[in-house]
Amino acid sequence: MIRPADLFILLLFLAGMAAMGVFFSKRNNSTEEYFLGNRAFPGWAVGLSMLGTSISSVTFLALPAAAFVLDYRQLVPNLTLPAVALLAAWIIIPFFRQGAAVSAFEYLEKRYGGAIRFYAAFSFVLLQQFRLSTVLYLVSIPLAEMLGVGIGWIILAGGIVVVFYTALGGIEAVIWTDVAQTIVLLLGGLLCVALVVLRLPEGFADVFRIGAEFDKFSLGPLETGFGERTLTVMIILGFINFGTEYTSNQNVVQRYLAARSTREARKATLLCAVMSVPTWLSFFFVGSCLFAFYHVYPKLLPEGIPADAVLPHFILHETPPGVAGIIIAACLAAAMSTLSSSVNAVSTVSTVDFVKRFRRDCSDAESLGAAKFFSWLSGALMIAGALVIDFIPRESMTDFTLILGSIFGGGMLAIYLLGFFTRRVGNAALLTGVGFGLVLNGWLLLNTFELLPETWRLTVHPYWTTILVNALVLAAALLASLLFPNRKNLARLTVWTREPEENRQEKTS
Repeated sequence: MIRPADLFILLLFLAGMAAMGVFFSKRNNSTEEYFLGNRAFPGWAVGLSMLGTSISSVTFLALPAAAFVLDYRQLVPNLTLPAVALLAAWIIIPFFRQGAAVSAFEYLEKRYGGAIRFYAAFSFVLLQQFRLSTVLYLVSIPLAEMLGVGIGWIILAGGIVVVFYTALGGIEAVIWTDVAQTIVLLLGGLLCVALVVLRLPEGFADVFRIGAEFDKFSLGPLETGFGERTLTVMIILGFINFGTEYTSNQNVVQRYLAARSTREARKATLLCAVMSVPTWLSFFFVGSCLFAFYHVYPKLLPEGIPADAVLPHFILHETPPGVAGIIIAACLAAAMSTLSSSVNAVSTVSTVDFVKRFRRDCSDAESLGAAKFFSWLSGALMIAGALVIDFIPRESMTDFTLILGSIFGGGMLAIYLLGFFTRRVGNAALLTGVGFGLVLNGWLLLNTFELLPETWRLTVHPYWTTILVNALVLAAALLASLLFPNRKNLARLTVWTREPEENRQEKTS
């Protein structure tokens, strides 16, 4: 049961987040302000916001659990982020910052046509809405145990605070609360390490000695080839996942656009990349510290406790009053930064890609009202979804997440890469490629759940779904372009047709 000092710290944190929403609500007089903060954010703030958004509560709890029970092998895909960030900073960002773009999917209509923009925007909203409910539900599980209250109350309280400051304060509230939340979650991780090390007889020496003895710092079997979880496959997955995030995810693209210049947007992206890997590594190290601690003091850990419950157990039973409240707030901060960013992004896409796209005469005041409505609606659906998930078996939820992510997320990286790096692929060729990709997606999903006749089944691990779908979309679209070559003017829409002086003009704007 949580102690009064810890509860006070937690309530103070939540009140601070809500107050920031009220403060920034007074400055939202236009959609430009609500969605992008008048494109005036410094790079360091945007970078910290990107970092906080990428580290969810699942990361805060799951990475220590993975290191505690196994090793650091889940870090491998994340090591690809710096390379992807460099590509995004120097090649991708200028495409989104040209003109008065607000949504990541406006580029797709300019490059291809309205159909692919609608498909991508709809897919994003659906996936983000499900992700919102999933993240809120997953963070509520350990919080409910630590606070000693029903999970429904945690879902309601956490969800209401997030949607309150996000709907009222817009992107300014999201980014500045992200900055505060990122600092809190980093502090929480450092406190966990410090509290463990101070209790060990030989401090860090015990962590490294015990970790080395049990091979806890390993990156797993470094096998190459194309098996289930080889080094090669995990690296490819890392490039595809982060490539998709940094080229097509509205959460990231919206921050490119909110920075005060292209230079600041690049600075933000590189800052996030530089800080992300050490941050992930530090949470793995928390797991190593916990393993060493309970190796030295095995009687302090209940038998049979699940790996993802070890950190919450340590927080509740081995930390002094007040400090536990900070760490619990850090766990909640990791979730809130992810949730607020996604709620704002769903609101932005719903308004820009649907309302304003199909109602050209919509005034800015009406658009702002729609944006706030969609923020509240997204938050309400997030809370309702999390409450529903509580009644779904964990296995079913995992399968459902895989199905949605595969059907609506597969091939998105290929769509943008074809747009940025080819001139021949146009709307007809791309739609052909996407069609083939969806068919393959469906086949692989049925194959994964053994719903195909035995003679039609393939020996393909689910990790390969996104890899194969993106590859097929690329290949099919390129082949289809031989029959349906692009006829559209692509000025400033590909790396081959971009004006040389564009970057210099952006830096002085």
